[in-house]
Amino acid sequence: MKLTFSLLLYILSMTIYIAQDFEVAPVIMNFEANPGQIQKKKLTIRNHANVKQSFTFNFGDYEVNADGKKIRQAAGTSKRSCASWTTVTPNLIELNPNEEREVTVLMTVPKGGFSTKWGMIYVQASTEQQGNEIDKQLATGIKVTPRIAVLISQSPKANKNYKGKIYDLKEVTTEKDSLKTFSVVVENTGDKIIEGSVQLLLANMTTANETKYKPEKNRVFPGEKRTFTLTLPNNIAKGKYVLAAVLNYGQGSNLEGTQLLLEFK
Repeated sequence: MKLTFSLLLYILSMTIYIAQDFEVAPVIMNFEANPGQIQKKKLTIRNHANVKQSFTFNFGDYEVNADGKKIRQAAGTSKRSCASWTTVTPNLIELNPNEEREVTVLMTVPKGGFSTKWGMIYVQASTEQQGNEIDKQLATGIKVTPRIAVLISQSPKANKNYKGKIYDLKEVTTEKDSLKTFSVVVENTGDKIIEGSVQLLLANMTTANETKYKPEKNRVFPGEKRTFTLTLPNNIAKGKYVLAAVLNYGQGSNLEGTQLLLEFK
């Protein structure tokens, strides 16, 4: 069995992830302890299997590439890792069928911990097996160990370093595209995770009429460069236009923008 953890960015309301035979809630844990503080949150595990299962908790790191894909890494290898600050207690639990239990996740931030950090908690299940089941797994060389990844972040409440920029707006339409397609890069140059919203604005240079289009939203991590893909319809009237891509990430920040000239014939 191959399990995947899919997180559509900007859906912080998502709280439960269900594997084949167990569930975990929440799947996103955001800590905001200031340096020198300890913050704790509860993580709930429920066993849906018809047999007793044991659950362990391990840690991992990840980085995010320009397409938003998480590149998983071993715990402690990322410069933004919070693995050494994170503790799950107890670190091993056993649940009977349909039983659920809470564990405590502690974030212990050192006195010098002013930066935003992140990582993963892997909740891994192992089922009590009969001798013949173990023999079968040994014979095939396959051991099924389902797991769920919980995303964790730690950013001090006192840290207000929200900052981002937007650049490199260009058309990337291909013959396969049904709409005019553009890409633009958003870079998080601050030290807080930002919820970036990018909107296209198209202004007719002759009439000065301006049209706004539906924004695209993505979470952008500190140091990350994220490529946003946006589209325009094909029924735009002939003429010369200014196309602007505007970045808004809230937090009282000024809007950032970049633009290019277009001509529709």
